[in-house]
Amino acid sequence: MRRCAGCGCWEYGGAPGCDRCAALVDRIVEDGWREFLRERFGPDGPSPEDEPVIAEMIADEPDRHGWRVVDAALDRIVCRECRGPLSRGPRGCPPCDLADGFRYSAVEIDRPRVPPGNEHAIRVGVSVVRAGHRQSPRALLSWRLCLPALLDGFLPSTPQAQALRARINAGATYADLADLADLAIMGR
Repeated sequence: MRRCAGCGCWEYGGAPGCDRCAALVDRIVEDGWREFLRERFGPDGPSPEDEPVIAEMIADEPDRHGWRVVDAALDRIVCRECRGPLSRGPRGCPPCDLADGFRYSAVEIDRPRVPPGNEHAIRVGVSVVRAGHRQSPRALLSWRLCLPALLDGFLPSTPQAQALRARINAGATYADLADLADLAIMGR
């Protein structure tokens, strides 16, 4: 794990407030999209005009695609209600709420040499920090703290996650917990 030159948090953990960390998190999804397009359409990929059509097809069948591809597809679809990226609008926007729920039917495959469940945790963490305005401040804080370690291949045990949550519920801040996140909370 490295510190972000922009905000001083662990890289990725400054999202959504730090533009650099937010871009790193977005790149996780965007890299999956670009890889999917190269695999399916060759090195030149589809035309830019075709990408929205492809995104709609993927959003209609999220259970047939990897979660990064589904999340990237949703980014390319404009919500008919709030006019933002589908699934990332304000909580209470019916189409965004529905799409946010359906995203979890997408495929997730753990990377080699990581604990089972690590990919699911990354997926949830990415979803939470990319739409922090849809989350409680406590949930956002816990995922900001955990995402950098998850991306390094760690997965906290249930007691470790509960201990982190208890400290957050007791009022701990990012500054209070960031130095502990890679040691005590993540079991290093």
